[in-house]
Amino acid sequence: MHNILFVKTSSLGDVVHQLPAITDARRQNPDARISWIIEEAFVPLARLHPGVDEVIPVATRRWRHRLLQRATWREISAFKARVRAIGAQIVIDTQGLLRSALIARTSGGVRHGYDRFSIRESPAAFFYDVTHRVSRNLHAVTRNRTLTGLSLGYSPDWAVDCGLNGLAPAKRSRYALLFHGTSRADKEWKDTEWIEIGQWLAGQGLEVLLPWANEREHARCRSLSEQIPGARILDLQSIDVLARTIAAASVAIGVDTGLLQLAAACGVPLAAIFVSTQPSLTGPVGSGPILTFGGNGISTTAKQVIEAFEQQHILPPP
Repeated sequence: MHNILFVKTSSLGDVVHQLPAITDARRQNPDARISWIIEEAFVPLARLHPGVDEVIPVATRRWRHRLLQRATWREISAFKARVRAIGAQIVIDTQGLLRSALIARTSGGVRHGYDRFSIRESPAAFFYDVTHRVSRNLHAVTRNRTLTGLSLGYSPDWAVDCGLNGLAPAKRSRYALLFHGTSRADKEWKDTEWIEIGQWLAGQGLEVLLPWANEREHARCRSLSEQIPGARILDLQSIDVLARTIAAASVAIGVDTGLLQLAAACGVPLAAIFVSTQPSLTGPVGSGPILTFGGNGISTTAKQVIEAFEQQHILPPP
């Protein structure tokens, strides 16, 4: 039996894009022990994947702000000891950063990663025992699956399976999620468009739910809820609880953000609004209906999204 260790620490969208590679690895290695190193905030999500045996939290985001504290170095030492105790034979770093390569190095197994022409931070390639060339023009899901297949000796030519379809209930709830928040201002959609789409959804008999992650997004939620009939602002939830909320939705609409990727992974029908980024590289992937709009500065209006929903009959009947 192989002990396989994956390193994909963050962010949420990158973590979701890793899920199909985990499914592939489990399919090809049913008796293997599969472990995953991931940032502590995303540990509950990784544990939802049925193919993962052990999830190991890492806290680089927190540690880097507390490097002068003795407690931080005790945590780092304990983390390294836990990684070594796994006894991983194969280590696959699909993150492709210097930080993730150094994390992979803490394990005693054979380290696999992208070569210097395929990786995001080329110096990281020097820390792997085996490197693989994978085109950077491929979608992130395909890159993760390809690197994993090359590392474990198979070709992932079957359908994408994120491993989260089991979260959805037998009957979806009559609410819609609007993922308006994103980490970059240039990926945001205009509030006027959100209000128009929210009012239309409410008119279709769907409750509109508004998630948020920081005070700026919370302020937008308050503004949108004042103009969308019956809209409800969600409480802050851990990522596994939020995943179950997402999985039960009738529909989701969002900009290029990790929560939209998570909705796609759960098979939720959705519309993806790309403003400044490229959907061919990081667009949502999943088993449900997916409508994609814009990208690279191409503008999208609420009217266009509404027309597409009506033409494709995406919404559930009343």
